[in-house]
Amino acid sequence: MRLQGKVAVVTGSSMGLGEAIAGELGNQGARLVINSRSRERAVRMAESLAEQGVEALAVAGDVSTRAGNQALVDAAVERWGRLDIMVNNAGISRNGRSLELDEAEWLDHINVNLNGLFFGCQAAARQMVRQQTGGVIINLGSIYSHVGNRFRAAYIASKHGVSGLTKALAAEWAPHHIRVLEVCPAYIRTPMIQTDLQTGAVDAELFFTDGDIQRRTPLGRFGVPDEVSKVVSFLASDEASFISGTSVNVDGGWVGYGGW
Repeated sequence: MRLQGKVAVVTGSSMGLGEAIAGELGNQGARLVINSRSRERAVRMAESLAEQGVEALAVAGDVSTRAGNQALVDAAVERWGRLDIMVNNAGISRNGRSLELDEAEWLDHINVNLNGLFFGCQAAARQMVRQQTGGVIINLGSIYSHVGNRFRAAYIASKHGVSGLTKALAAEWAPHHIRVLEVCPAYIRTPMIQTDLQTGAVDAELFFTDGDIQRRTPLGRFGVPDEVSKVVSFLASDEASFISGTSVNVDGGWVGYGGW
């Protein structure tokens, strides 16, 4: 197991992609802090992992704030004395016309997807520096860290920010032996993606169909969560010890193609 004995925090890890990432890290031997805004969901996920022999601690909290992220790191240190891996997975995505985008919607995307992610990076790195043993921070970006599209201005702005932030922090924290990376999925079959599927919506132009994604993706299909979680597990391990400051696309060729 490539992560045997490591301690990891995964934000937004009670469902969807975060659940798959936490499960894979646990399968590889990591001890986990599971996070959700809902304590009930966090506890349920932690108990499920415990049944599989994985040490897991549930911590509910809002990771759009500095305090919420610090609480996760503190919980890991209190329980296991250290932090080795931070996966900033929590995020939101909602479509809308930019001319009609209100301030609250814009700020929601920036606060959760970018501000909160930075606070997670910062809290984790401070602990890793104190330990003097280095560590790995993995930020979940998106294909929209690299390309644009209609009706997603707030989401795309936040994810482009994640890409730039990852590069900046990787350069700054390298002397502390902290690697910082971005993993950028395309459309992955999760509950979150269902909100974007066209299902008779009044304004159908804002949404898409299964067929749209199959046609647009060179490999001809949606991804599945395990295809992302296994990449995260590899990047968090010593097998990836010379990889930092870059984005790894898990996208079926989406960014390379560039069309629609």
